[in-house]
Amino acid sequence: MFTHSRSDFPQGFLFGAATSAYQIEGHRFGGAGRAMWDDFAATPGNVVRAEDGAVACDHYHRYEADLDLLKAAGFDAYRFSTSWARVMPDGRTVNPEGLDFYDRLTDAMLERGLKPCATLYHWELPSALADKGGWRNRDIAGWLADFAEAIMGRIGDRMYSVATINEFWCVAFLSHFIGAHAPGLRDIRATARAMHHVLLAHGTAVERMRGMGVQNIGAVFNMEWATPADDSAAAAEAAALYDDYYNHFYVSGAFKGQYPDRIVAALGDHLPDGWQDDFPTITAPLDWAGINYYTRSIMAPNDGPWPHHHAVEGPLEKTQMGWEVYPQGLHDFLVRIASEYTGDLPLYVTENGMANADTLVNGVVQDDARIAYFNSHLQAVRDAIAKGVPLKGYMAWSLMDNYEWALGYEKRFGMVHVDFETLERTPKASWHAFKAALAR
Repeated sequence: MFTHSRSDFPQGFLFGAATSAYQIEGHRFGGAGRAMWDDFAATPGNVVRAEDGAVACDHYHRYEADLDLLKAAGFDAYRFSTSWARVMPDGRTVNPEGLDFYDRLTDAMLERGLKPCATLYHWELPSALADKGGWRNRDIAGWLADFAEAIMGRIGDRMYSVATINEFWCVAFLSHFIGAHAPGLRDIRATARAMHHVLLAHGTAVERMRGMGVQNIGAVFNMEWATPADDSAAAAEAAALYDDYYNHFYVSGAFKGQYPDRIVAALGDHLPDGWQDDFPTITAPLDWAGINYYTRSIMAPNDGPWPHHHAVEGPLEKTQMGWEVYPQGLHDFLVRIASEYTGDLPLYVTENGMANADTLVNGVVQDDARIAYFNSHLQAVRDAIAKGVPLKGYMAWSLMDNYEWALGYEKRFGMVHVDFETLERTPKASWHAFKAALAR
């Protein structure tokens, strides 16, 4: 069980659980169009066992039972994402079945007293738009705004909050430079353009939704603490550069209208012409900001091409992903973001959790490592609040085991176990721990 309870947090502090559409819904259902991840998974070598999200957890048909699990655990809010390729199968034309699904999902949340917290884009780019250059194409700013108008025109009046884009770094850098996520590119010029266009699309979608009267709009930034591998100046510079392109770039663009000098020096020739002129749109005012946090990286310099560094293994306990358990990083990010970027703007931890090699034994999943992970990170949250950080909520990742992108179905992040053969759900010990902690 946790050493924390609801009463240890400020009045009105929201507890929720998060998921994303492609990871749980079942993309073959409801008239969804082909998505970039379908293509990526169909390419040999990209995804473990070439698994995809065609069925996933079949949340499309089982959403009411899944929301019952959220309600039964005592959560206040559900952070979900909308599938662009479900709502607009070709990226441009509305599919009524897609709108109807999110309409039903929204009503089902409200019937259970759950606050709907929507994310417009969690990596489900329609293939038809990827064919037009995707995030490399400046036109994607207008395309995302059109999608926002279509989906929020149906459900926006009932949302507690709306985020534009989940994890800017993953959309741009992980997917276009490292190549680990769809579209799987390893191209520095494509990366620089995607890094800028993802922010331009964010700001354009914010402006469009503001014009529609949508309330409580924010964005979600993923962050990974950077630690130098040793005491050398070269290692310090390696960590600072990683911090700049992973953490500072997107939040600085969105809140300060500028990019870190190191990144402009390295990537400036690859950024689109006139990028400096887009900051009035990129800095469209927000009502809140979300931070997704999981781990840290320990950075060492090398003689290779830019960025001239690599991660080395650290000494701390690891999750099933091989990620170090480092709750101090969550505390430090919350303090830093509030002090350097957002001031009094409400902050939320929009994802935090761990993958664990969970096993179902006699109907029980005793995921003690996950309970310890949540416990230590909730303490980091409490410490940040005690220092004056205006943190208003915490969302655990994830409600249930799901499709973990390029890692297929073998990495389990859920508080609810999913048997991917039968799709049966079994609440884990961590779910029961939250239920006890959140009891009013």
